[in-house]
Amino acid sequence: MSRFVRLGETDRPGLTVHVDGAPVAALEGDTLMVALLSQGAALRQSEFGPEKRAGFCLMGACQDCWVWTESGDRLRACSTLAAPGQRILTSQPEATWPTHA
Repeated sequence: MSRFVRLGETDRPGLTVHVDGAPVAALEGDTLMVALLSQGAALRQSEFGPEKRAGFCLMGACQDCWVWTESGDRLRACSTLAAPGQRILTSQPEATWPTHA
């Protein structure tokens, strides 16, 4: 289930970003947040625990939409444009959390 539903501007050129190694379709001009939440219910893994996050303010004022590049750089998903070939991680590279069965 996706959190965002695209209602307009569907005629923009498409592009593909890779999120956690999987291809994610986006349209030119989409932010990373729009691309990720148009495809799923969560934006990222919290760096403080096992919870999933979907952003909070949606305008770059909070710290809830951080995603990471494969090299470890942090990006605000709400204000960073999706670009062809981008490789994004939804978990902070050095943060790992135990799974609970």
